Amino acid sequence: MIIPVGVSKRHVHLNEETFKELFGVTELPVRNELNQPGQYASTLTVDLKWDDKVIEHVRIVGPLRSYNQIELSLDECEYFGVNPPLRQSGDLEGSLPITIVGPLKEITLDNGLIRAERHIHMDPKTAEELSLGQYEEVEVYKDNNYLFNAKIKILDPSFIEIHIDTVEEKIYDLHQGNEVEFRKCGK
Repeated sequence: MIIPVGVSKRHVHLNEETFKELFGVTELPVRNELNQPGQYASTLTVDLKWDDKVIEHVRIVGPLRSYNQIELSLDECEYFGVNPPLRQSGDLEGSLPITIVGPLKEITLDNGLIRAERHIHMDPKTAEELSLGQYEEVEVYKDNNYLFNAKIKILDPSFIEIHIDTVEEKIYDLHQGNEVEFRKCGK
């Protein structure tokens, strides 16, 4: 199946309590809608701190969640000198602590810093039609050349696309809107 590429830049997901502490409000303003239904980039950003190092202007992605999660690429983690686990969104057990700086205060989280594992968003109907299960690995190809494996992420609703980070974008010369093909492993 041919699908588009989505390049995921560093971003944070916040719960309502943390967002309110950082900004003093409860409504996360929308800058623009993202391809995934109901997801959007906010106009608001935070800074991230690790020891004496700072990454500024990290976009908040909404809507607000039930957890706090910070997704950085490999080069950003290397800048901080950390090695967070490679995970699917929401899998935060054993993830790293991080300090988030907002306009009102800074908050040090006990966990939440991860590197996002590349994944293909897919709705349940398409997954069933293709006989694919949640987090099943598939092979990804560009111009019939194997690139890497990715996991299926089944959500309803979903816009079918593969998400990679900015380092993978450079390594594999894949950019927002490019197309790749995925196949079941061994097919």
